[in-house]
Amino acid sequence: MLGKIKNIDWTIVIILLMMAGVCIPVVHSAVSGGSNAKMAGSDKLMAIYYVLGFIVFFIVSFINYKLFVKYALYLYIFGIGVLMLVWSPLSSNGINGANGWISVLGVSIQPAEVFKLVLIIGIGAFLVRKQKEKLRFWKDVVPVGLVAMIPFLLVIIQNDLGNALCYAIILAALLWIGNLKYTHALIFIILAGGLLYGGVTAYRAYHPQIVSFVGEHMSEQKHYLKRLDPILMPGVNDKSAYHQTRALEAVASGGMLGKGYMNGDLSQKVPYTYADSIITVIGEEFGFVGMAVLMLLYFILIHRMIVIALECRDRAGPFIIVGVVAMFLYQIFENIGMNIGIMPITGITLPFISYGGTSLLINMASMGVVMSIHVYNQEFIKTEDMLRTDHLDEADKGAQRKMRGLKLPTLGFGRTKAKISRGEGR
Repeated sequence: MLGKIKNIDWTIVIILLMMAGVCIPVVHSAVSGGSNAKMAGSDKLMAIYYVLGFIVFFIVSFINYKLFVKYALYLYIFGIGVLMLVWSPLSSNGINGANGWISVLGVSIQPAEVFKLVLIIGIGAFLVRKQKEKLRFWKDVVPVGLVAMIPFLLVIIQNDLGNALCYAIILAALLWIGNLKYTHALIFIILAGGLLYGGVTAYRAYHPQIVSFVGEHMSEQKHYLKRLDPILMPGVNDKSAYHQTRALEAVASGGMLGKGYMNGDLSQKVPYTYADSIITVIGEEFGFVGMAVLMLLYFILIHRMIVIALECRDRAGPFIIVGVVAMFLYQIFENIGMNIGIMPITGITLPFISYGGTSLLINMASMGVVMSIHVYNQEFIKTEDMLRTDHLDEADKGAQRKMRGLKLPTLGFGRTKAKISRGEGR
């Protein structure tokens, strides 16, 4: 156990502690007044969630991640079952048209958040068996696509577009790193681009008819139109643009250094500033500099994960880390983008900062899996080095260590020269 503790990447731990140091005060500011006053005490709950999150983080860190890969199929089946609990007696009240919550012992849980990590492990476990072979369309790409499509459809039915799109991003990232053929990638890009262009064009051309049809036959999906209109049909529906307009005004009012902690007023008019729109509080109270510092923390965290993936000797580790990185990058881009007017509004939290117990615990568990990859990879490297030197006597080991520390400049064609000081060898 002591050896595993020594292998912990403490840079990641420090970054997570700094995230907690940002999250709790900002949530406190967000719920201190305005329409969010009813959420008073959320900052204390987030402190509790962070304590639980770090417990989960360290427990998962010391579990060999290969066990998750080994039992990925069972985790996937379990995850699908949890997703379907939203149609069981455990179902909780929906929020903003989304019906993706269950209540267990009075605690609300969002299964779609839980399934993100399950999906990453599931797809990674499938792709690791390919042994660096090019992915074949029918035997590899289609089955992996189905693995992601089932939860995607279940979450779409729950009216949770944000998390459904997160599944698609995870799938795309893992297929790419899993050695997808360039021709297949090009076909997918063309198809996706064509569908996006055609969908946007049709939406703008037939907007009144689409609104009428959805209102008559798909009333539960009406909130999708309210989120798309500010981006695709600006000026058509001012009520739909209220959230995004107020958020943009709050962020812009912060200027370079912000108005100061607890001095934000415009952000108090933005819905859900303690959760999905918490970046508006940071932007208004701490300005561009505050948002830049937060982006720097994200950059360091993601950089450390990429370094761990590059150092990993096992093929399963990098797949999992790429999936986690893709998940975080999508959430960061979508959350900030929707609050500055470049992305449609979705129910996506800002990782480690937004209020939400399920989201935070899953993010901490994901970081725990990443840390497990680092811890057990370091153990493997140390064991490998020991095996390489076990057959040497002490003199040979000492000479080998000296050779490792000797830096010989290269002349070219693989030849080297040593700088000989005056009098040496005479």
